[in-house]
Amino acid sequence: MALGQFAVVDVETSGLNESRHRLLQVAVIRIEADGTVLDEWESNVRLAWPLGRVGPTHVHGIRRRDLRGAPRLAEVVTEVTNRIDGALFVGHNARFDGEFLRRAARRSGVGASAAAGVERRLCTLRMSRRLDPERVQSHRLGDVCDRYGVPLANPHEALADARATAAVLPHLLQAHEVTTQADLERYLARTDADPPRRLHRLLRQT
Repeated sequence: MALGQFAVVDVETSGLNESRHRLLQVAVIRIEADGTVLDEWESNVRLAWPLGRVGPTHVHGIRRRDLRGAPRLAEVVTEVTNRIDGALFVGHNARFDGEFLRRAARRSGVGASAAAGVERRLCTLRMSRRLDPERVQSHRLGDVCDRYGVPLANPHEALADARATAAVLPHLLQAHEVTTQADLERYLARTDADPPRRLHRLLRQT
């Protein structure tokens, strides 16, 4: 069976812990396996008081004033769910993005079905690492982009990172000779496939 569509997701958050920190910005780009972009979307997320901290602004550039008037969490989660429906969830460090979205779905009261689309994940960080078993290269998104000649403008901005990941994905699929769903299966991660203690080590490579 041929490869289907991919929903490339990136999130910006107020910190690294999905149980304590909050979504600030989400982007979803839906693509074909060859990188053809079918749709792209981005939204900020309104923060609820008193959990209104935006965290490391020097990293993501998001300030509290940028989130005023943004859609509320339930609306954003519903929109993300609709946009990834029927496609495979992809992220550069997909566990991080997926677990923040799963937690947001539960927190917002949208329901368990809203989190279903992130339970099977394709991680471009993992795919890149598997091409480098001796770990002689960096697998941060910017460095992976450099290797494949993919531009990355405004890193740590959700739409920019999602666009870069979407552009890198076809190169990784080709490098791993992934052409069918059967080929793809061995690269998929499922919910909580990574022990939590590994999260910070994974994040150092994004």
